[in-house]
Amino acid sequence: MAKKTFQAALTLNGVDMAECSVENTSEGIKSYFQELKKKFSFSQLVVCIEHSGIYTYRLLDYLAKNKIRVCVESAVQIQRSQGLKRGKSDQIDARRIAQYAYKHVQELRFWAPPRKIIEKIKSLLALRSRLVMAKVQLTVPIKEQEPISADVRKLVEKHCKQSIASIEKDIKKIEQEIKALIKSDQQVKEQMAYATSVPGVGQITALNMIIYTGEFERISESKKFACYAGVAPFEHSSGTSIRGKTRVSKLANMNMKKLLHMAALSSITCSKELKAFYDRKVTEGKNKMSVLNAVRNKLISRVFACVQNKRLYEKAYLNALA
Repeated sequence: MAKKTFQAALTLNGVDMAECSVENTSEGIKSYFQELKKKFSFSQLVVCIEHSGIYTYRLLDYLAKNKIRVCVESAVQIQRSQGLKRGKSDQIDARRIAQYAYKHVQELRFWAPPRKIIEKIKSLLALRSRLVMAKVQLTVPIKEQEPISADVRKLVEKHCKQSIASIEKDIKKIEQEIKALIKSDQQVKEQMAYATSVPGVGQITALNMIIYTGEFERISESKKFACYAGVAPFEHSSGTSIRGKTRVSKLANMNMKKLLHMAALSSITCSKELKAFYDRKVTEGKNKMSVLNAVRNKLISRVFACVQNKRLYEKAYLNALA
């Protein structure tokens, strides 16, 4: 998938390919699939797309409207499933994606479009994130102006502060719009209430968890989400000679991992229980980052439990059977 075009490869046996380049426009996509429809019904088609961000939106929209099965797969998954390969071009990549889909058709997880309100919240969160980054990039230079002469420093501060004030206004407007969207949808509103009831989990972390889990439906298990967010520890050993440390994988959603890290730092200051857990493990000689990672996993488990059981977090929970 590219901005202006995408390379398509059609196969019936995993070997022979019917290839062409298609314009990445609504008209180009419609024309290509109308030609296919003359030979195949849409129910016979299985489409596999390499995840390419916003460049896939037009194609996904057409496929969803016409109820064509589609799998959005990561490039790493496709590449590693095919062993050692040499050479790369858009045409070669299209063939490899088609071969991957043909071989693994029984294992493919088909994509389902998110609800419109989730799409809106996701877009606003992405915009907010870019504005926050821009604010940081302008704020840091102001703090670093001390060695410069007073006249130059005042000039820089004047222009930076005007831009920062404008960015802060935009961030507030976006946050107000996000809050309005949350209030307008009962399901998102309830899930937000359950998730943010866990000490340390704020609105931004909770919203991102709702988006990345597909409202806790696409990823419905806390352990799978921990793996997705890069906080699940994995063993590294082989035979009797290799005994590596258990560690997390870098194949993860790093944005979600960062948010969970900040949530963990917050939780060990606002939750006496987690603060006691953290201090106890550090006193025992555990690595501080390993203990923080354990706190991240605790937060994930608690959020999933609260959302799936539809109840707020209770600090002193008493089991009904007890």
